[in-house]
Amino acid sequence: MAERAPLVMLVAGEASGDQHAAAMFRELRRLIPEVRGTGMGGPAMSEAGIDIRVDSTGLGVIGLAEIARHYGEISRALEAMKALARAERPDLLICVDYKEFNFRLARAAKAAGIKVLFYVSPQVWAWRPGRVKDYGRAIDHMAVIFPFEVPFYERHGIPVTYVGHPLAGKIAPVADAGRMRRELGMGESGPLVGLLPGSRGNEIRRLLPMMLQTAARIAGERPDARFVLIQAPSVTDELLAAELEAAPVPVRLVKDRRLDVLGCCDAVMTTSGTATLEVALLGVPMAIVYKLAPLSYWLGRLLVTIPFIGLPNILAGRKIVQEFIQREANAEAVGTEVLRILNEPGYALRIRRDLAGVQRTLGEGGGSRRLAELAADLLGASSR
Repeated sequence: MAERAPLVMLVAGEASGDQHAAAMFRELRRLIPEVRGTGMGGPAMSEAGIDIRVDSTGLGVIGLAEIARHYGEISRALEAMKALARAERPDLLICVDYKEFNFRLARAAKAAGIKVLFYVSPQVWAWRPGRVKDYGRAIDHMAVIFPFEVPFYERHGIPVTYVGHPLAGKIAPVADAGRMRRELGMGESGPLVGLLPGSRGNEIRRLLPMMLQTAARIAGERPDARFVLIQAPSVTDELLAAELEAAPVPVRLVKDRRLDVLGCCDAVMTTSGTATLEVALLGVPMAIVYKLAPLSYWLGRLLVTIPFIGLPNILAGRKIVQEFIQREANAEAVGTEVLRILNEPGYALRIRRDLAGVQRTLGEGGGSRRLAELAADLLGASSR
């Protein structure tokens, strides 16, 4: 009887994880052409050839209060994935980010004798460090995207591999921003300010109105400024329509050529998360904004053990871009920072130089390939 083609189950709950899982699976197929993929994810994973059994669109929420409101939907998805794992018996479960959901799934899979690879380390080094032992019991291997995470897991005896960040080596600054702006129909005169309000519905609702107010504040002092909102693939037009129709200043909405548009910006307002690394790798000065429901923020502050929330600042080990959290995320404060970036060339240049250091920290790239090689090893297919 012919040997069964290896089956990998991949689980991602957010837009960034969907992209990372898709890139990794494409690389795995280069190593093992017959490999099959199934699991939970979104359009990127589906396009990569993964059989999506649970659609994760709409499951990407942050904050304890927000998760509580979506508890039923998330719980049903988790039970569906547990049942799928028991029924399909994959040769390897690859949990991509989506920490709490994937931790519970990993624990159930491990108890059922399924090998588990966790990709994108839960930030236990930043909050609840004692939780690392729980992860150690639930997984077989941790694949981390930042080099400083390796010794943390090694100290706790958890098998760990630094594969590098999936964005490293894939993003480069625009060589000729003026020409690119002409191609994009954005003109060459006046500063261009980008708005990145997030990829989750609750982020959009909480941050976009403030960003639009900030744009109006900036336009009051810089009438030549232009504004562009880069729409995440997981965000629907309907979610943005009402806010943009009522916007106090014209804001152009773009869906395609995301990185090209970002690379043309002189400054960016962005929610905390993976987007901050995209902006950092493009070398664009930014203001990081972050808002949660009050209860979620209060509980989070009790647990967080590091001074920053923005990944560029965490990687640099110091504040190189300003963070505006909760009440500080308002039009007056954020607008003042963006105007400083636009009006003080020396200040903007200093930020760009610091962001170049972040780029060096993330390395040369190839993270998706190295993750695929690690998965192949765990599948016992490295000799194929």
